[in-house]
Amino acid sequence: MGSKLKQAGLICAGLVGGILISLQFSAMAEKETRANLPIEELRTFAEVFNAIKQGYVEPVDDKKLITHAISGMLSNLDPHSSYLDADAYKDLQVGTQGEFGGLGIEVGMEDGLVKVVSPIEDTPADRGGVKSGDLIFKLDDSLVKGMTLSDAVKRMRGKPKTPIKLFILRKGEAKPIEITLIREIIKVQSVKSKLVEDGYGYLRITSFQENTGASLIKHLNDLYQPGPLKGLVLDLRNDPGGLLNTAIGVSAAFLPQKTLVTSTDGRTPDAKHQFYAQPEDYLRGTKEDYLKGLPALARKVPMVVLINGGSASASEIVAGALQDHKRAVILGTTSFGKGSVQTVLPLPGNAAIKLTTARYFTPSGRSIQAKGIVPDIVVEESANGISSTRLREADLENHLENGNKDAAAPPTTPTKPQSKAPVKTKTSPGKDEGEEAAEPPTRELASKKDYQLNQALNLLKGLQIMQNKP
Repeated sequence: MGSKLKQAGLICAGLVGGILISLQFSAMAEKETRANLPIEELRTFAEVFNAIKQGYVEPVDDKKLITHAISGMLSNLDPHSSYLDADAYKDLQVGTQGEFGGLGIEVGMEDGLVKVVSPIEDTPADRGGVKSGDLIFKLDDSLVKGMTLSDAVKRMRGKPKTPIKLFILRKGEAKPIEITLIREIIKVQSVKSKLVEDGYGYLRITSFQENTGASLIKHLNDLYQPGPLKGLVLDLRNDPGGLLNTAIGVSAAFLPQKTLVTSTDGRTPDAKHQFYAQPEDYLRGTKEDYLKGLPALARKVPMVVLINGGSASASEIVAGALQDHKRAVILGTTSFGKGSVQTVLPLPGNAAIKLTTARYFTPSGRSIQAKGIVPDIVVEESANGISSTRLREADLENHLENGNKDAAAPPTTPTKPQSKAPVKTKTSPGKDEGEEAAEPPTRELASKKDYQLNQALNLLKGLQIMQNKP
């Protein structure tokens, strides 16, 4: 027993040491961490490992035990840190390129169930009626309880044209909901546009992928082709985020060159960085600068940015930068509040870990984490002042705190610029009132029934009138 315990202890110590090396921390940080290894806790881990190996009802593979230990370490830090096996790591790499297989859901884990952060626009999940905040407790005949997030995601992925049943718990619904979805190759068109009225353009960004910046420039040129714009609406509602460098590139399309877009702060020197509206911060490698094709007037056109509780991460970076530099009026409802940076660190065997390494801040130094972007003008989703109840970062278990306690807190009450756009005060609806009173969602691009978009256009027209006054 003693020799086996000693062997298990050596395995554990080797595991922890290997992880520290693979994370490529700086020499100083690595030395400090290794000098303070928690020997007693590692000994306890070794005893548990050995007890499972010796006494569990069925044999358990060493690799499986170690993998679950790593996964548990990461998943209990915060909702966004996780272990990625070879398949999950590959899916992540493919997903940032705008094409992947599955249902089209941004998910997290809460109380052992899969929690929907946001369905991706125009995917099987979106069309099938999956909503932000839904708790998935069963996939086909398999209960989610006991699965890791990676295991659950694997089950939701699969060959195109194959069905899967999701069993969902939804706030306000007395009974579980059963939804059958058909898997398909998810090709996300991250940028869409429309000339909604003469001189007024509409840009919708659904996610921030590698090709989003170049696509944005193409759509802007299309909008400017008939002539100069009097105003532009940038719609970031229900945009779950994506790549940091793409968010910087999108911000740079509307800000003066060399303008600060965002900054990050963490424990290691690499986590402390400032990002500016410049090619070295928004381009990867030696790619051609897509902003060279930007219409000259795009950086001066009056803008309104639409956000809501589904606007997260990269979309909050863009909204925060344009708000702080007073480049655009932010309109809608408070955003999701994901203000943390995840670094993907490769491991041997084509695996990786996604580790939260920093918080990001707006140019004025505001931390968005667990608070979100507060709009300049609060406009609910419908004319009667009702918005759908949404999951936010602060609602997630083990969420990272704001980290901005010593700095000036962001305003809790949004300031109201001079505008003729009506501002609705949010009421306190009953459990089901919000869904009943709000307009049913529409997938029509820039729909005339879109109340928030209409108010954004009214604001732009008001600004245009004020600018034209002698």
